[in-house]
Amino acid sequence: MHDRELDAIFRPRSIAVIGASTKKHTIGREILHSIIDFEFNGKVFPVNPKAPVIHSIKAYSTILDVPDAVDLAIIIVPRDHVKRVVEQCGDKGVKGLVIITAGFKETGPAGAKLEQEILEVARSYGMRMIGPNCFGVLNTEPNVQMDTTFSKVRSLPGRIGFVSQSGALGQVIIEYARNLGLGFSMFASVGNKADISGNDLLRYWQDDPSVELILLYLENFGDPRTFTQIARQVTKKKPIICVKSGRTTPGARAVSSHTGALANLDVGVDALFDQCGVLRVDSIEEMFDLALALSSQPIPKNNKVAIITNAGGPAILATDACVNWGLEVPRLKETTKRFLRQHLPEQASVENPIDLIASAGPEGYSLALEAVMKDDSIGSVLAIFVPPVMIDPKAIIDVIVEVRKRYEKTLLTCFMGPAEVIHGSEGLLQNRIPMYIFPEAAAKALADMVKYRRWVEKKPGKTGKYPGDRLKVSDIIEKSLESGKTRLVGEEALELFGAYRIPIAAYALATKQAEAVTRAEKLGYPLVMKINKPEVLHKTDIGGVIVDIRNAKEVKTAYGKLIKSLSRGKKKQRVTEVLLQQMLRGGVETVFGMTQDPSFGPLMMFGLGGIYVEVMKDVSFKIHPLTDKDAEEMIQSVRGYPLLTGFRGSKPVDMEILKEILLRLSQLVGDFPEIEEFDINPFFAAPERAQCKAVDARIILKSPK
Repeated sequence: MHDRELDAIFRPRSIAVIGASTKKHTIGREILHSIIDFEFNGKVFPVNPKAPVIHSIKAYSTILDVPDAVDLAIIIVPRDHVKRVVEQCGDKGVKGLVIITAGFKETGPAGAKLEQEILEVARSYGMRMIGPNCFGVLNTEPNVQMDTTFSKVRSLPGRIGFVSQSGALGQVIIEYARNLGLGFSMFASVGNKADISGNDLLRYWQDDPSVELILLYLENFGDPRTFTQIARQVTKKKPIICVKSGRTTPGARAVSSHTGALANLDVGVDALFDQCGVLRVDSIEEMFDLALALSSQPIPKNNKVAIITNAGGPAILATDACVNWGLEVPRLKETTKRFLRQHLPEQASVENPIDLIASAGPEGYSLALEAVMKDDSIGSVLAIFVPPVMIDPKAIIDVIVEVRKRYEKTLLTCFMGPAEVIHGSEGLLQNRIPMYIFPEAAAKALADMVKYRRWVEKKPGKTGKYPGDRLKVSDIIEKSLESGKTRLVGEEALELFGAYRIPIAAYALATKQAEAVTRAEKLGYPLVMKINKPEVLHKTDIGGVIVDIRNAKEVKTAYGKLIKSLSRGKKKQRVTEVLLQQMLRGGVETVFGMTQDPSFGPLMMFGLGGIYVEVMKDVSFKIHPLTDKDAEEMIQSVRGYPLLTGFRGSKPVDMEILKEILLRLSQLVGDFPEIEEFDINPFFAAPERAQCKAVDARIILKSPK
């Protein structure tokens, strides 16, 4: 649908408040008052069958009695009357609806049914709808000036678009932003998202010059794939910051693979945001910390931060926070340090952080700020001030403001104390210089700004196309499902991956001791012997793997041990087949995997593998399909990445084959949606491509309906 359809909601020429009330402190009265108090640039029509006049404005019995055209209807009537009112709006020719009334999908099946009926009515008339169960919308543009919320606090005008799925947070968000000096261009509480969702608003704001920064509070995704497509386009033009609640779940679904066990509820959200450039934060407070910086400061040109302080403790806190968030607190240029030595007291430290000592006044801050602003190796500056008794904070603030006017470099400040007790703090807000109480918040904001720069500069990746034997894979899957088998392990799983040219360590099957010896002689030593039963997915857990077999005698011993220890004397459960495999040495054990997320689809995984994969959990996830850039980032993001690049003299592994395998597996997942989960673990990554091979694998197929 064309974005301009939402103009009826956010840029109406006339508004009807259906359910407007004469009683103060009711929602119907407060919303009408908000529209008038905010000086809406359009016509307002109260609708109430029992009142001829409301708020000194002529009221009408129904929307059909309003003599003029109506663009937007705000509906605040009892739930059971909403459908009839929506039908009347349709007959009137209204184009936009904001349904404040609650009691729909959020209350259960009956409410959901009624909500669906209302949506169908709205769509039949071509009306767009926000809600139900929402807090309202606002637009502070001078030619609109509309506030249809029931907030007691008026929003400041600004360049931020805010989407909140929670109506209860609406007033808190507006008030909190106002206290920080932040204003909204548009605000929308989307409630149950029956029609208009966050995706629609992202489209609407994508090219809207009145919105420079987008903030989202989300509780769930209606259509995450569409969100990804839209957000990727939007974030290349303007930042999106999101708080996504629901990081935990009371019970995890049953999974059989390592990948499934590691892919908790929140992994998909992180992967999605990472792949579409959305900056995720953990709280509303952190959201506004970042919004404060992004809405007022240029994006840092690099990750190098200069810290200026008058106290050692805060400098240490700031340095630790910067480093922990991936920023660099580098040595300053010699010319910069020489200048500082010449002009600062002898007791001051001219290293980074620059410690001006407690007695430092405006002159010292001015000199230090000038020096680091001129240092072109520095991307951003964090100025910290702990107010001593003898120095007026306003004098320091005035200096910061004056220096900031001459330079475009990113500048954040930390005045350690609440804004209301920092004399002159309003000067920072008025000049669009962010102020934080503690240095950790400023450091996190800087880190996210740098992260956003990398996203904007990131070039799009390529998916590529790799040859694979689709017929062979299809045949394996089809035969398994026909026989009622959904778990593939051992040679069946390895054979399937081999069909897509995933390198596999040489193996052979044996069902008798003598056969095991013969096959072992052909494979060559050393070997590994494993039980080969589809129902046993974690062989190591039950002693089903014996390693470092070096001769025929050890083959016989290993075979006898597996058969004896795992048969348990029950004929039907006897283990008779084993898999013999070339034993690999000298590589780094890695793991590849995939699991189907109910919301986001296939989640691809890479990490350090072996028996400790679920203990160490050093893995990364991305949403399918993968590009070459995605594959590269997955490999580089694991904590054990230095082990792959060469550690203490060891050779780096073949990175290209790891990227290629991720892309081949991504293609396999796209070709065969019947695959529910899989692991390749371990995959030995070695310096020589010929030595990079998969050792074990398991596949879970979707049960046929």
